[in-house]
Amino acid sequence: MISSTPMPGDPWPHDMVITIEDSSHSLFELLWIREARDLDVEGDDLPPWLVATPGVEPPADATDRRSWSAAWPDMWRACLTHVAEERDPRVFDRLDSTPPGSPERQALLAGLFGPSWRDAFGDDAFTSAYDAWTTARFEEQTAPSRLRREPERDALEALVPAWRAGLRNVVVIPCRGRFTRRIGDHALLVTAETRDATDDYAEALRSFARAT
Repeated sequence: MISSTPMPGDPWPHDMVITIEDSSHSLFELLWIREARDLDVEGDDLPPWLVATPGVEPPADATDRRSWSAAWPDMWRACLTHVAEERDPRVFDRLDSTPPGSPERQALLAGLFGPSWRDAFGDDAFTSAYDAWTTARFEEQTAPSRLRREPERDALEALVPAWRAGLRNVVVIPCRGRFTRRIGDHALLVTAETRDATDDYAEALRSFARAT
């Protein structure tokens, strides 16, 4: 939300805009693949397990499982970095002015959509179970009880200092427990459980401001 002038009685700063990214396809694909395909993923600072655990169906080819497992951590970091980036609002105007199929248009689209598992490995990792899982996540996110909630307003006293410290994007993942990480200068990664608990969310926001 944003206003050109202060609104009397509203504690939300009139020029504060916070983007909540809670349905990133690239991140959801990676989180699902890691568990549903039983990958043996190693690395530092990896996200926790999903709250809604998918059924496990390991790849039939052991070579796929090894290559997918090895690639997963770097792909996670690349996708997370892209999701956390601020978007240039002029990119769609620039797309309209570039010819279809031109190198300039391809570069703009790549910057807009970022890396993805499907671009790197195709669709072999996905089954119909993934569609069912994502449909269930969408239904959760659009339930009336969730839409009525306002986590940012509930944690406003912590949000405003974080915004003043540079926070612009909050990336939310449907994973277990409390997990908070600053991503660059302008984004914060939290679990949905963290964002749903006002005290935990406020502490996550304060951690962003403290790290500046």
